[in-house]
Amino acid sequence: MGVGDHLEVLIRRCYAGLDADQLRSEVLARLRGVLTVDAAFFATVDPATVLFTSAMADEPLGAVTEQFLANEFGQADVNKFAVLAGGRDPVRSLGQATKGEWTNSPRYAEVMRPLGLGDELRAALMANGRCWGVLCLHRENAEAGFADHEVQLVRRLAPHLGEGLRLGLRGSAVGAAGAGQVSAMDADGVPRIGPGVVVLDRLLRRHSVTAEAEHWMSELGAEEELPVAVRAVAARMRMGGVTARVKVRARGGEWLELQASRLGDDGQTVVVIEPATPAQLGSLLLDLHGLTPAQQRVTELLLRGYSTRQIVERLCLSPHTVQEHVRASFDKVGVGSRRELVSALLRGSA
Repeated sequence: MGVGDHLEVLIRRCYAGLDADQLRSEVLARLRGVLTVDAAFFATVDPATVLFTSAMADEPLGAVTEQFLANEFGQADVNKFAVLAGGRDPVRSLGQATKGEWTNSPRYAEVMRPLGLGDELRAALMANGRCWGVLCLHRENAEAGFADHEVQLVRRLAPHLGEGLRLGLRGSAVGAAGAGQVSAMDADGVPRIGPGVVVLDRLLRRHSVTAEAEHWMSELGAEEELPVAVRAVAARMRMGGVTARVKVRARGGEWLELQASRLGDDGQTVVVIEPATPAQLGSLLLDLHGLTPAQQRVTELLLRGYSTRQIVERLCLSPHTVQEHVRASFDKVGVGSRRELVSALLRGSA
């Protein structure tokens, strides 16, 4: 089987309904059949902030997590994931970004080279104009890095990976419902379990954790160490100096919001973890279901109780166009009426 055939198989697997962990494991295994990859980092992100929500990292990358986060969120460098996500080309190698002068990158000089790693190939995994994940492939330190045809292979694969992550994230709620998982909210939209609080010391290590926070962190897949979402939102707050937020879908399908703030003057950080309300989710659910910007504008007004006539007047569209957008939204969310659409989106069950 040639490289092109391997790539086609990889692309098909992105639409196989795999969850994020399954997709990451399979993609990395198959990529190693066509590329030399000595270490890899593969994360899902909150598309609104490009903060990590879950991650898979090969050794020796796990040993430098704190340095990596400090570089990503607080140090000037090339190929930042947020920059790739907002730029024309979401896939670039370190060699391309530095014109072969790898040492111009602090991340290479201070973090990767000491680990024996050289060139890296980074990708923001985009779908429907939003970033749903990031990928970084590493090579051992050597004179030669990633070739142009290898960069092009990842560039071709990246949007399919983004779509696969989006589909997997959307499907997690369906899987949770089918498995009998209990929603984080009751029928009135009140959280069954209240906010949890994590206090981190000046080195972003656990200082104290409430029982509620222990519950929510277990739902994020972390039994002993801090979930990557907690580390990422705390690092962003620490480096930026302002409150940072990230939205995450937990294993049970419920949506959580994490908010990090500075605590006092001794360098501590507090992270609050709580079920996200419909207002906090905002347009995330619409992005998740693949609604176009035009469909989102119509649907957001519909969720606010606007009639077709009011939407027509507000957006200066024809009634036919509004109805077309509404029907498209029904199809993408999987409902058959306005009432079902409002129920699905405003209760966070979509």
